[in-house]
Amino acid sequence: TAYFGLLDVCKPLKAGETVLVNGSAGAVGNVVGQIAKIKGCTVIGFAGSDPKVEYLKSIGFDHAFNYKTVDLHQTLTQVAPNGIDAFFDNVGGEFADTVLLYHMKTFGRVAICGSSSQYNLKPASEAEVGKGMFDTQTQGPRLQGVILAKQLRVEGFMFHRFTDQDDEANTALAQWVQEGKLKWKEHVTEGFENMPKAFIGMLKGENIGKAVVKNTDV
Repeated sequence: TAYFGLLDVCKPLKAGETVLVNGSAGAVGNVVGQIAKIKGCTVIGFAGSDPKVEYLKSIGFDHAFNYKTVDLHQTLTQVAPNGIDAFFDNVGGEFADTVLLYHMKTFGRVAICGSSSQYNLKPASEAEVGKGMFDTQTQGPRLQGVILAKQLRVEGFMFHRFTDQDDEANTALAQWVQEGKLKWKEHVTEGFENMPKAFIGMLKGENIGKAVVKNTDV
């Protein structure tokens, strides 16, 4: 997901560009940031706690912030005054609105990987019940104008789109791990019976890195 979302959906990624990742302490986001650094980019990450921010700094993010304690618009104005070239969006909502409206460069690329800020929205009306999380979004700003004016490329993707290219990604990622360029981290919950707790914790953002459940009965 991280490999193709960044290198394919956000192509052409060039050394010296500025890459923004939100949800960047999760399983996908932290790898996106590290790949961007391997490719010579400046990387900005946002996460939901100070320990997560420290983790991002420890794996090489140039700038990392707790989105709960900073002003997003002011922060991006300070650290990326010339704008964002590639935005890997795991969150959506007001965060994405702010980035697209005010901080993307002309010809910028946006990869829509997730919309975690929207997953728990209530249906707007009884008619919306049962339609799924992607049919019950709250109304936000109209972004078509800025997408047109800045000639942005905004593309959603699902990981299974690239399954026929798994070998390419696995080979590159394994090599970067062996070379010490790519670090990985797991948030392990012990006990199969704790799977619901682990799943809810992941949705609440309690994990740093990949959330996994270890079956201690085996």
